[in-house]
Amino acid sequence: MRFDIITIFPEILSSAFSAGIIKKAIEKGLLEIKVHNLRDYTHDKHRQVDDRPYGGGEGMVLKPEPIFEAVEKIKIYPDAVVYLLSPQGKRFTSELARQLATKSQLILICGRYEGVDERVAQYLVDGELSIGDYVLTGGEPAAWVIVDAVARFIPGVVGKPQSVIHDSFFNGLLDYPHYTRPREFRGMKVPSVLFSGDHEKILRWRKRKALEKTWRLRPDILAQKELSSEEKRLLDDIIKEGERNESD
Repeated sequence: MRFDIITIFPEILSSAFSAGIIKKAIEKGLLEIKVHNLRDYTHDKHRQVDDRPYGGGEGMVLKPEPIFEAVEKIKIYPDAVVYLLSPQGKRFTSELARQLATKSQLILICGRYEGVDERVAQYLVDGELSIGDYVLTGGEPAAWVIVDAVARFIPGVVGKPQSVIHDSFFNGLLDYPHYTRPREFRGMKVPSVLFSGDHEKILRWRKRKALEKTWRLRPDILAQKELSSEEKRLLDDIIKEGERNESD
């Protein structure tokens, strides 16, 4: 898969993909990441990429011409998708990351300043994406996050594919708790079930803990998930146990 990031500050991303799993995936030829300087697609001596907004107002707005030219030159695959990174965009999710990992090319446009000329959003991109309900100084951190999240779903990028399956959000729940050595630390003990050797029992424990954590930390996720009969039974037990603890 190929990732293309369009930005006016390519130096921000110069070291973002030079270590860890992403670097290894690039070396293996599993993915390719290109960072493009938007100024390279201008044609004036000042390489101007922004201008004052029509109608007045604060800040500067990124011009449409260099962005359109950049995307049109960079886009090389028929199934390529293009997204503008913006706090106004739809929320980026694990499910969307999984869908994007099936594409041959993902082009990300990093917003800056007061915003981007609306014609980019209306006529050039497939949509706008946001990684959260807050405003960043630019889209570069969001691009880093999206590339990292999507890359995990590309076969071969993560050494153990099963670890992706058990990640938070993959099955609509947060991840279950993880423990390692030492078995006891400052009086805090690892749950004994994990030493039982009973894999079915461990699996049930992990499923229950994933439900419990999601119910406690992200009930909004549970509201959107279609629970199995077993998950409903487990959740009922978790809620009743929580109510009993509150009344004690």
